[in-house]
Amino acid sequence: MSDAVSESRTNATEYTVSEISGALKRTVEDVFGNVRVRGEISGYRGPHSSGHAYFCLKDDRARLDAVVWKTTMSRLKFRPEEGMEVIATGRLTTYPGKSNYQIVIDNLEPAGAGALMALLDERKRRLQAEGLFDAGRKRLLPFMPRVIGVVTSPTGSVIRDIIHRIKDRFPLHVLVWPVRVQGETAGAEVTAAVNGFNALAQDGIIPHPDVLIVARGGGSLEDLWGFNDEGLARAVAASRIPVISAVGHETDWTLIDLAADVRAPTPTGAAEIAVPVKVDLEATLAGLGARLKTAASRNFERKRQAVRAAARALPSPDQLLALPRRRFDEATSRLGRALSVSVQRKRARLQAQRLTPATLSRRMNEARTLAGRDLARAQAAFFAIVRERRTRFSRTAARLSPAPIARRQKLQADGLAALSRRQDRVISVRLERLRGKLTQADRLLATLSHKAVLARGFALVKDADGAVIKQAAEVVPGMALSLEFADGTADAVATSGAARPKTTAKPAAKAKERGNQGSLF
Repeated sequence: MSDAVSESRTNATEYTVSEISGALKRTVEDVFGNVRVRGEISGYRGPHSSGHAYFCLKDDRARLDAVVWKTTMSRLKFRPEEGMEVIATGRLTTYPGKSNYQIVIDNLEPAGAGALMALLDERKRRLQAEGLFDAGRKRLLPFMPRVIGVVTSPTGSVIRDIIHRIKDRFPLHVLVWPVRVQGETAGAEVTAAVNGFNALAQDGIIPHPDVLIVARGGGSLEDLWGFNDEGLARAVAASRIPVISAVGHETDWTLIDLAADVRAPTPTGAAEIAVPVKVDLEATLAGLGARLKTAASRNFERKRQAVRAAARALPSPDQLLALPRRRFDEATSRLGRALSVSVQRKRARLQAQRLTPATLSRRMNEARTLAGRDLARAQAAFFAIVRERRTRFSRTAARLSPAPIARRQKLQADGLAALSRRQDRVISVRLERLRGKLTQADRLLATLSHKAVLARGFALVKDADGAVIKQAAEVVPGMALSLEFADGTADAVATSGAARPKTTAKPAAKAKERGNQGSLF
């Protein structure tokens, strides 16, 4: 049996890799020479530097690589966009360098938005209607943060670019919350990171960030779909810490870009937005210090010159004190004479009014009488005030006794019960009056309605247009009629009748108006 196996292996035809790839290429191109494929554009990033465009066409179960050559791009009637559903016309071929197949597109026709873009647009409109993207909700970024929180993958190049840029511009404390930035759990992990940073205590062991950066590199719509999570957009909008969104390239957009306070074109740009340049700040501070020093020196010199100019205009101290000194000397000379004259006058008045023991006794008796009278008046006033206050207190105590309060409560309760009984009677009388008016209106309606006339055996005759026929002269043979009875309508055709009299246009119009108004009979 081993000999047979060796012979079968030896008899099998050997192919090189290039021969197999070429055979597959010819087979695919022969069978699928020209095809039309409907799918959603994914991974489109615009034309390459060579002018060609590379992307994928996908549906819910498969994806197909696609390429548009530079010459075909210039002939397209519209530019492809990410998430757009299109109908592509072209030919299938293989690319031996990667052992895959692709479609070379010759023409593109729009077929509507893809499923993901439609879902994204609907979610965007709903959140925008709730006001999550309003400019008034955006918070200003701190000019000089002390701690920056970064939500991204710890193994990618994004975190290295951010840390490197922050280190170059303004070295400070960076906290990294590691998350997955692609896959089904990406949205939930980033949401938990934003909420976790907001839950940090201001004075805790882990410092509280002053600004957050949510970053990820570029990718297709499916790769960035985690950042279109509704819960993540709500968490970013509700964050107390300002958030910078740096997801994808500048041409990409996600819901977190609209909900964030600031959108950066790249993760490196987010680091540049978050922190200033330390060297520039130091240079600015040094310049401002030099300007302040120069301005202070110039101001001191200006004040010194102003003082010197004012000093030249002011008189000397001797000139200022000359007149007051002269007045002081004159007052000093007059003071001695005035003092002698005043002493002599006082001595003369004292000698003219000498005090005797009888005069002092009389004045003391008068003062004692006045003091006794004032004391009696004060005591009488005090006792009167005490009696008045005692009477007022007794009257207030009598009013505050339990019996008057209970009596007043009983009167109020009786009044309230009487009002309640009156209210019930008034409402009953009012309802009875309204019920009587409604009955009268119903009777009047039944009396004036033409239905009562029809119930007595009459019929209402109308023509084909629904106009009421009141006279036999208006009926002609073969005329279609509608007869309305009390229990329904019936159609009829006139077999005889008088010819319709000739009338002018104006009376005919009036008759039509009367027919449109209807009749009771």
